[in-house]
Amino acid sequence: MPFLLTHHQSWPIIEDEPIANGTHRRGSATWNTAGARAPVTQKQREGYEMTNLNGTWILDPAHTEIKFVARHAMVTKVTGKFTEFDSNIVVDTDNPENSSAKVVIKADSLTTGNADRDGHVKGDDFFAVEKFPEITFVATSFNIKNENEGTVTGDLTIKETTKSVTLDVEVGGVAEDPFGNVRMGFEATTKINRKDFGVDWQAPLNTGGVLVSEEIKIQIDGSGIKQA
Repeated sequence: MPFLLTHHQSWPIIEDEPIANGTHRRGSATWNTAGARAPVTQKQREGYEMTNLNGTWILDPAHTEIKFVARHAMVTKVTGKFTEFDSNIVVDTDNPENSSAKVVIKADSLTTGNADRDGHVKGDDFFAVEKFPEITFVATSFNIKNENEGTVTGDLTIKETTKSVTLDVEVGGVAEDPFGNVRMGFEATTKINRKDFGVDWQAPLNTGGVLVSEEIKIQIDGSGIKQA
């Protein structure tokens, strides 16, 4: 996917379209004559989001983060993320039972920002990535709460152990980028106990307590690209 325009490319010229009350439109953007972007009404926002969520999407790795957060020494947090994954998401807001989602994560793509720690977390004490190279999530049900919130329940598999988890999902909106890609932005979060998946290494602290929390927060900051 191109992210920078080369000297062979140029922006299309789109004429301003006057609208009532001193407001103009260019493409999908609107603004008033003072240069301020015209506000989008709640009705416009709801209609645009719910109508345009339908379809097939894939997660853009360049603009998506699949992260986990653990407590370290009971007083600080350590964040890790996976940088390589495949995905396929089908959304049908009229018939949620027809929706589907599958994400396959390459466990070896994990990074925490520290090479020594990465080596430990990828090893047998934690993810054992050579023996278990993939982490998968397959959705089993979708629940739409309102125009931009809902839940997705699915089977999460880590180290060949599968447990049902529910993600709280908030959709940020749908927009078309300068390259013609229709994008859906969303956040999804849940919490798991890592010991449920056989990730049970631990070390005691001299002051009491443990080095790594059992509870792990999972957070996805997603940018989905709509498929033709």
